This record gives sequence, structure tokens and C-alpha cells, in this order.
Amino acid sequence: MKILFIGDVVGSPGRDMVKTYLPKLKEKYRPTVTIINGENAASGKGITEKIYKDFLSWGAQAVTLGNHTWDKKDIFEFIDEAKYLVRPANYPANNPGKGIVYVKINDIEVAVINAQGRIFLPAIEDPFDKLDELVTEAKKRTNYIFVDFHAEATSEKQAVGWYLDGRVSAVVGTHTHVQTADERILPNGTAYITDVGMTGPYNGILGVERDRVIEKFKTNLPTRFEVTKDGNNQLNAVCITLDAKTGQSKKIERILINEDHPFYG
Repeated sequence: MKILFIGDVVGSPGRDMVKTYLPKLKEKYRPTVTIINGENAASGKGITEKIYKDFLSWGAQAVTLGNHTWDKKDIFEFIDEAKYLVRPANYPANNPGKGIVYVKINDIEVAVINAQGRIFLPAIEDPFDKLDELVTEAKKRTNYIFVDFHAEATSEKQAVGWYLDGRVSAVVGTHTHVQTADERILPNGTAYITDVGMTGPYNGILGVERDRVIEKFKTNLPTRFEVTKDGNNQLNAVCITLDAKTGQSKKIERILINEDHPFYG
């Protein structure tokens, strides 16, 4: 039992990398379920219905989101009907969409949960309480529970990982766009990494044109960020191997593809 997760896809460069490399990754790792974080997939902020459907057609079984969930207005027109699109579960209860989905492969169900942190991000509902609720719900159906925790602070991500250790199969961090080298299996069987990283421009700053970001830091004036379209791209992901009976993780492997780390199938 394997789960392949691709970190924050940024704009068309990120989508191109998914389209190009996902078939190769599937051939190499043979994942049972593939999940993509797509909250930056449309021009660096938000997602459209077409992009969501493209991800599914390219081989994903679920798409998670984050703090840019609502940045494209047409999200409100399709999110309730998008069966495998997961927005942060701890958004206010009256928000459209859902924070947990179940992916069924043959006779196996995998619960996919998305939650968002509150440190340096909008003050929404407590992710710990919401994760308690959804993990309890999911346990009634499956031992395979995957959590994408979309958060800024390393400490908050680690806290969620330890809090859920032994209760879920994996907790992976997204949002900061920089892959961390702390992948591990926690003592009670939960795979963890602070941030999977991003999929998109390799030579930008978090996927954005460098000059715009540097100008912002130097002047503190309003600056319009644009996704870098020139240069090489990257793909960041993890492959997690689960015990077929318990749902606990046995192995987590970081995947990094860029000009300095070419892909070997």
C-alpha cells in the first residue's frame, strides 16, 4: 500500500511538471493512491474546475487545498460537486466544500483530510479539535488516514504530527514551498514531514519572480507577484509505504526532481 503525494503545484510550470512526471513516478513507485496539493495551481493562487479535472485525468485520486482556496471566484460554482477536492476542514462550518474525502481503490478506502494552521495565517477554527473529529469519523471506515496540514509555522506542523501519531497513517506539511529534510516515521507509526515542498519554478522565490519579491523586501511597497515562467522547473513529492493491515507507515521517501537532481526512473 503506497501513497504518492505531490507538494504545492504552482501555476502552469507546476502543472507541466505534474503532466510530464506523474506517469513516470507512477511507473517507478507504483502508488495505490496519488494526491496533489493544488491550491496554487491557477496562476499561483487558487484552482479552477478545469485544473482540478486535469489533475484527476493525469492520475490523481484527490486534490487538497489551503489558504488560497477561495482565490478564484469560480471555485464557488463547482467545489460542492467536486467529489475529490478537499479544502481545509477547519474553515467555518458554513463554508462550501468538504474537509475530508474517501478514495476507494478496489476494496480499500483511504481517508484524505486537509486542515490549515493558524500561526501567521487567518484565525480560523482550531485544527486540533477538527482533526480529532475527522479522525474519529474516518476510523469508523478505514485505517488508512492521510492528513495534509497546510501551515506556516514549523512548530505547529510538528505539534500536529505528534498529536496524531499512531492515529493516522501520515501527516505531511504544505504551504512554505521549501522541502524539508526531516521525513521520518514517528514512534507510533505515523509518517511525517514538515513540508513536502512545491512543484513549479525552480529559480524563482517560492515560485514567484525573484525581482518582485526582492523589491517587496527592499521597499515594503505593494508589489504584484507573478509566477516565474522562464527557466527550469521542479517537482517535490513524497512516497509513503503503509502496512496493509494496520494502516501504519513503514517508510517515507522524499522525491526531488530539478536540474540539480534529475529523475531516474
